[in-house]
Amino acid sequence: MYQMLRLKNDGIKKELIDFTKRLISTESTSLHEENVAEIVKNEMKLLGYDNVFIDGAGNVIGIIYGTDKENSILLSSHMDTVADGDAEGWNHDPYQAMEKAGRIYGRGASDCKGGLAAQVYAGALLKRSLLPLKGNLIVAAVVAEENGLSLGTRFLLSETLPSLKMQPGFAILGEPTEQAIYYGHDGWLEMDITLEGSNVFELDDAVQTVANEMNEGFTAREWEQYAYERNESEILDGDSRTTLRFRSKMMMDENPKKLVSWVRKRVTSAVKNAASVAVNIFLKGEEQTLYTGRTEKVQFSSSGWMTDPFHPMIERAYKSITAGGSIVRRGKWLLDKPGMGTSGGVYLNEYDIPVMGYGPGSEEEAHAVNESVEIEKLADSVYGNAVMAHGMIGVPVYGWTIDEI
Repeated sequence: MYQMLRLKNDGIKKELIDFTKRLISTESTSLHEENVAEIVKNEMKLLGYDNVFIDGAGNVIGIIYGTDKENSILLSSHMDTVADGDAEGWNHDPYQAMEKAGRIYGRGASDCKGGLAAQVYAGALLKRSLLPLKGNLIVAAVVAEENGLSLGTRFLLSETLPSLKMQPGFAILGEPTEQAIYYGHDGWLEMDITLEGSNVFELDDAVQTVANEMNEGFTAREWEQYAYERNESEILDGDSRTTLRFRSKMMMDENPKKLVSWVRKRVTSAVKNAASVAVNIFLKGEEQTLYTGRTEKVQFSSSGWMTDPFHPMIERAYKSITAGGSIVRRGKWLLDKPGMGTSGGVYLNEYDIPVMGYGPGSEEEAHAVNESVEIEKLADSVYGNAVMAHGMIGVPVYGWTIDEI
């Protein structure tokens, strides 16, 4: 079976590369994914998915049905990318996919259009190989993930899949892992501290006290102050207002509301002698509009998560891919760039769906200038996803030869 899958995978490599290039060459920053969504939808239809559609959030859903409609697994990658950043630092147009020295370069190549292409073609590989499936294979290309707020994933899990009467028993994210099995990462949050007062000098002293408390006083954690706004023209009953914004990592066992409450107590205590200064602390929030026109209120926090690395489904994935002749390790994302994250916390913490990551990209390449993905890893990830999916929902086959397919 594995030899047959590898041979057929070799046969679709050219199509895979072309699809990946088309994804990369189509700009799709968060909340503006409509053009890529059409490409993914049309590709899934051409590849023979049983059901393909775009939901109300703009996610693209492709389904290959098995014989047991109650049993499903989900492969999910996001269509959106961060902006190109310092365009002058790129060696070529970030939205013109370039193939060079065995790699494809362009914005989103690693995070995570390479992973998306691999998952879409994993479904095609299983379909073309005529391997029987007991469960359903759901492949989702979701929107609004790079902002770290998982708007597309939440809609997928709360509305789209329930409307189909489908509940995945396991999810695989196509995020960059260099073909390792990743099972978690820390979270993050963004917090606004607003100080208002009529006495400008007392307000300035309080602002400095809060900044020192956050930047130096919390020795157990690193707070990054990345925004400072002083607007004396905004007068509220004669008061001036200053806003400090902080970003911090959040450990896997931490709750955003409890962390905000803890900071509130510390900051309030620090400025207790500034009687004329009022302090408000809250998670940063705003309204965001998806490309379909749907508007969502969001708060800027992403929970950490960790699936048991020896969870039965991860064990099955690991054994399936190693039986197929691939070498795979287990690990976690480092997330050393501000605002990075995955939707894993939504799956595991909010919907109790065990989840892992497996993708061809490299975390170091994500959000970086001259982002790229290695073509051989891209193609091998198609095979890896297909083998893992079949190991979870496929009907075991024994003694099959290439001539019998």
